[in-house]
Amino acid sequence: MTELTSVARLAVPPRRWRTSSVVATVVVLAAVVALHVYAWRKTDFSLGELVTGWHGMVDFLGDAFPPDLSWDEIVHPAIGYCLVTLSMGILGTTLSVPFALVLALLGARTTQRNAIVYQVARGILSLFRAVPNFVWALVFVTAVGLGSFPGVLAILVHNIGVMGKLWSEAMEEVDQGPVEALRSAGANSLQTATHVVLPSVVPQFVSLFLYRIDVNVRDSVMLGIVGAGGIGFYLTQAIQEFNFDVMMTYILMVLVMVIAVDLLSAALRRRLADA
Repeated sequence: MTELTSVARLAVPPRRWRTSSVVATVVVLAAVVALHVYAWRKTDFSLGELVTGWHGMVDFLGDAFPPDLSWDEIVHPAIGYCLVTLSMGILGTTLSVPFALVLALLGARTTQRNAIVYQVARGILSLFRAVPNFVWALVFVTAVGLGSFPGVLAILVHNIGVMGKLWSEAMEEVDQGPVEALRSAGANSLQTATHVVLPSVVPQFVSLFLYRIDVNVRDSVMLGIVGAGGIGFYLTQAIQEFNFDVMMTYILMVLVMVIAVDLLSAALRRRLADA
């Protein structure tokens, strides 16, 4: 026989809202609504125009389908263009690692206690990160000419800023107990970083690195718009020449490449998490 035990239900005291909290919530919501209304007007956002322009989209898709799958003229060369784009994303990400690591170490409070060095490092990371990839590509195209090389340089510089910031934040989130213990024993910043901080964040570092490869491969497609090589250049060329069936072929090949990179990156991150 099972014993039935009755549990007395305790009355939950009503939540008391402070007047200041209510006012602050109302102010924040009003500000958010006002910001979106302002953005709506400034961007000329109009669902009506989208609906009335359906015939233009139908005409565009009619010209794009079926895609041109000519092997010798389109598909075979495009495979090489995709490989160049993939190489740009991988190489730009990999070459940025040592620079991003140094700036991350200098721009994390856990490993850098000098306020001036910390602010300078964070400023450099912000600069590299704030300038978009295609702007860096324009800068390097004017310096070294058209091709995939300026694309690699653009990804490299921008990725230093992004990955350096992500890595520095990961280092600032480590357990401060061992860090303070090592500092109390007389260890300097470099010894603290190499013996405590970096070993603690290696999994996060690798995961973020794989994620950035995924992002940079996609971004490298866009760099072709400014002449930085890869399939993006030929995709832009097809659009300018109104060869929308060729454009659709390139888009489908880019889609396959991006999905493959995404699946491989996700599989490696899962394997790393299970290790």
